[in-house]
Amino acid sequence: MRYSFTGKGITVGEALKQKTTDKLDRLSKFIPENSEVFVTFTSIKSENKIEITIPLKKNTLRAEVADTDIQTALDQVVDILEKQMLKFKSRLSRKAKIDPNFKEELLAYLAPQNDEYYDDEEQENENSIVIKRSKKFALKPMDAEEAVMNMELLGHSFFVFRNTETDEVNVVYRRKDNAYGLIEPEY
Repeated sequence: MRYSFTGKGITVGEALKQKTTDKLDRLSKFIPENSEVFVTFTSIKSENKIEITIPLKKNTLRAEVADTDIQTALDQVVDILEKQMLKFKSRLSRKAKIDPNFKEELLAYLAPQNDEYYDDEEQENENSIVIKRSKKFALKPMDAEEAVMNMELLGHSFFVFRNTETDEVNVVYRRKDNAYGLIEPEY
């Protein structure tokens, strides 16, 4: 894996880089060797935040943890990424069992080097996806600001709408920092 370190309000020294790469080596059994790993350290007052992003072929792994102790935050963020990867591999395994046309090379791409580490049945039961509610609604054409107002009126954390400027389906959402985000499709 290739690492890219960024520090915001903190100097990322060689010792911190080495500890981070040692911790992230736990993920090497799931991620191809040529993958790029983006690590961002942010320090604001007494809080240290670590954000790790790993773009894969069709997905992106991302985790962010804030803590007063940088070592604790590092341990937690690596644990989150490892759980995400196990969950993702479990879903791919189920899809491969159901769909005979599923490409096995993707499973090989993400297969762990040590299969004893991973128990298929345990992960399958733990990570089963249950959709409790389904909803249909008309996509009304509006701009992003109007969509945010509708989202606030409904008390939701996201809102799906048809953008009047692009005539495509977009999503507005409330971010953790109480700002808003807009998701637009890319073709």
